[in-house]
Amino acid sequence: MKCIIIEDQLPAQRILKKYILDIESLQLEGFFTNALEAIEFLKTNEIDLIFLDIHLPKLSGIDFLKSLNNPPQVIFTTAFPEFALEGYELNVVDYLLKPFSFPRFVQAVSKVNLNINGDLTPNEETENIKKDIFIKSGFDHIRIKIDDIVYIMSDADYTEIHLEKIKHLSTETLKFWEQSLPALQFSRIHKSYIVNTEKVLRVSGNKIHLEKQRVIPIGRAYKNEFIEQFIK
Repeated sequence: MKCIIIEDQLPAQRILKKYILDIESLQLEGFFTNALEAIEFLKTNEIDLIFLDIHLPKLSGIDFLKSLNNPPQVIFTTAFPEFALEGYELNVVDYLLKPFSFPRFVQAVSKVNLNINGDLTPNEETENIKKDIFIKSGFDHIRIKIDDIVYIMSDADYTEIHLEKIKHLSTETLKFWEQSLPALQFSRIHKSYIVNTEKVLRVSGNKIHLEKQRVIPIGRAYKNEFIEQFIK
């Protein structure tokens, strides 16, 4: 899926570039600091998706979008929540409020329903969802089903992969698992924990209660985002 970034703030531009590179289905075709440059680019290039800031020099993101006769799909990226309603009236895919996390970014991109021929296809996700994964444990590589993972805990130089009935020790870091597992199913909820959100029964205070009476902590810095993204 070909995409461009229209963003005048360099830190936000760098974050978007990194997030895009982390999703195989996205191909970054260009980035622009103002909408007028993007208009010229779009005259000769076909794009599937635009990551569009609202507050831009010369021409706002909203006015830019209104000026396009047949716009690509658009995800707004902005620090100003008051424009959300107008954005949705323009039929944008999603509205990312800065600063946004990688899981939130993936959630927005997953709403873009576009196949390789450019036709809209309902409920098609942009990620190639894995069913199994190999865990490197000592000298062995052990195959497990991703859905069987309940949570992952960091333990010094190892990570513990907790399944329904057993656990495995892995030499991979927690950061590795955070980047490798499907972001729409697994969430970092603590500096030492990643949880399979499908196994969560309730959040109570600073604890997450899982199936089979398992309880793990949720960090204060992660709690609000977790509730926003996964508790509807």
